Amino acid sequence: MELFANITPKTAENFRQFCTGETKNPQGRPQGYKGSKFHRVVGGYMSSYSYKNRNVRQHCQQISNFMIQGGDFLNGDGTGSTSIYGTKAFADENFQLKHDAAGLLSMAVPTPFLNGKHVVFGKVIDGMDVVHKVENTRVKQESKPVSDVVIAQCGEM
Repeated sequence: MELFANITPKTAENFRQFCTGETKNPQGRPQGYKGSKFHRVVGGYMSSYSYKNRNVRQHCQQISNFMIQGGDFLNGDGTGSTSIYGTKAFADENFQLKHDAAGLLSMAVPTPFLNGKHVVFGKVIDGMDVVHKVENTRVKQESKPVSDVVIAQCGEM
């Protein structure tokens, strides 16, 4: 992965430290993505939302054929929130980059329209084969994977 630290330094650093596990929880244990699950694999932005605005629907379908949501190492379902800055969340840095290509990384919660709502802070540059394997995971209700898709190892190279 490449992090866009020159454009979104706070968001990129938050992600990096949760990848390495160097940030500790209140009990002094490393906290981060290692061992966490991808809790949603959506076969298209439209599959789990209903929109009344046709323009938004068309735009979302053009952005991507699917998205993956994961990294909630607190609750495992997308509702957990923490940051390396000692708060649950921190202000969005900017929305310079758009969700306009496959493999982009953004801090996101479910929303009908990502651009202007979530900061794009990086992209997958090696490992899109893994992303495509996750994309083909069987899912059940609310786009939850039938089998656990776990981040077995992560860190910094």
